[in-house]
Amino acid sequence: METSKISLIQNISKLGQGVSLPNYTRNYCTYNEQRTKSIVDEGEKALPYLDTFFKNAQTEEQVLDGLQIIDKMLDKGVKGIEKLYPAISKYNDAVSPNIQVMLAGIYRKTLIPDAFGPLNKMLLRQTFMPNSPFFDPAEEIGGAIMEYLNYQAKINSSFIN
Repeated sequence: METSKISLIQNISKLGQGVSLPNYTRNYCTYNEQRTKSIVDEGEKALPYLDTFFKNAQTEEQVLDGLQIIDKMLDKGVKGIEKLYPAISKYNDAVSPNIQVMLAGIYRKTLIPDAFGPLNKMLLRQTFMPNSPFFDPAEEIGGAIMEYLNYQAKINSSFIN
C-alpha cells in the first residue's frame, strides 16, 4: 500500500480526537487543522474512506470532524461530495445543534434536493425546542433553506425568461 494511502487511512481513523465542542467562552468547535488539511488535500481519493468512516462513526466529535472535512473540501472545490449524502444523511435527525449546523452548511453549498425536507425539520426542531446555549443553530439552518429557495427561484425565472 502506498504511503499517502496509509497516511490517509490513519488520519481518517483518528477523526474525532482533539475536537473541542462549543462552550461558554467559544461558540464554535475546534479541530486538528493539520489533520484536516492533510485529508482535504487528498481530494477525491479521500471520499471512499470518508464514506466508510461515516457509516461507522460513533461520537458527536467524530461526526463533526468528518463533516468539517467535507465542508473544507467543498470550499476547495473537490468534486463528488454529493455522493456522500447517503452516508451523512443518517445524521439529519441528530439532536446535536453542532451536527445540525455542520449539515446545514454542507447542504447550503451542495443544494442536494433530498436535503431540503430535513433542513426544514431541523429548523422546526430549533424553533420549538432550541437546544444550544452557545449559538443559534436556526441562523445557519434558515440560511441554508434560503439558499435552496434562491436557487429554485433562479431556475424558475430562467424558464419564464
